[in-house]
Amino acid sequence: MKLTLLQDHKLPTGVLGLAVSGDGTRAFTACADGIVSVVDLETGHAEAFEERHASFASGCVLLPDGNTLISSGYDGSLIWHDVATRRSKLRIQAHHFWSWHLALSPDGRRVATCTGQYLPGGWKYEPAVETEPSVKVYDTQTGERVAALHHGPPVLSCAFSPDSRHLAAANMLGEVRVWDLAAPPSGPVRDPISKWSTPDFTSWGTTKTHHYCGGIYSLSFSPDGEQLVGCGMGPMGDPMAGNGKMTWQRWAWRKGERVDQIRDGQHGTGLMETLAWHPRGEYFLMGGRQAQGTWNAAIFSAKDGSLIHSIDTKKRITRARFHGDGTRLILAGANGQAARKDGKWPAWGRLQRYSVDA
Repeated sequence: MKLTLLQDHKLPTGVLGLAVSGDGTRAFTACADGIVSVVDLETGHAEAFEERHASFASGCVLLPDGNTLISSGYDGSLIWHDVATRRSKLRIQAHHFWSWHLALSPDGRRVATCTGQYLPGGWKYEPAVETEPSVKVYDTQTGERVAALHHGPPVLSCAFSPDSRHLAAANMLGEVRVWDLAAPPSGPVRDPISKWSTPDFTSWGTTKTHHYCGGIYSLSFSPDGEQLVGCGMGPMGDPMAGNGKMTWQRWAWRKGERVDQIRDGQHGTGLMETLAWHPRGEYFLMGGRQAQGTWNAAIFSAKDGSLIHSIDTKKRITRARFHGDGTRLILAGANGQAARKDGKWPAWGRLQRYSVDA
């Protein structure tokens, strides 16, 4: 498998959320200036939606009918946008803190958002307990909250299973939980049906930063629904340096057992922020920021976890999406940290489209 760059489009600010239209001609972006836009993938022309977030726009999902886009932000809100008019239809306050990640169920009926602020809970700087449910699920048609799930904050990523029944979420300390949303709760709190922890994504800073850093930044179920993959960065003494091992792990989630992980010698260092499964289920992609190494996006075999192909985009990758037929890949992110030049801000957001050749 090989990736070949087709288009490289600039956007005003860094992209944190990404959705792609069913026909693969348009991308929807949630950006650091709070603006949500629709972008023509051939020309790069972008048009902003009417309502913006008060802080970073962190995620966006497109409902299967292509008519409604839901976005999330660091203002804790979710906004329903009409794609045709680019006007908002509904806005709800989902969290008191940031929405870290947004996930849409494959059937389009549910949207999940996760939150949580890292506040010290004791002298060892373990995170304090949540002040609100860390994972919330909403009906995409009505905006009604249908589930409030408890986890240890901050919860950085969430994902639905292919059958839309199960929801997984992971936090800064490498704790993963999976809930069955179809089963009735046994009490006032819906308990996870599976949960486990891994120490391989979290750092305790011994240099300059005497607290926890890291976490599982992206989760993705395999197309057959039997496995779950998570990615992030391996532990280090100085987490602020951002040079931990690029890493992913794969689990048989029903048992909470690790079945695979990135091979030694196939990685550099840096924070990995996004995962995407190829529609055929034979490969998955991981991408993010590179500190040292030769790549910041790579494709791995679902069969044995071996690295098949890698590229260095020279940019930060925050989100990755394959087209439905698997022939195209969209990577979104940013080009460095913006700084004003001659009183003007440069366009530092990036949206790239690649061909995918088997």
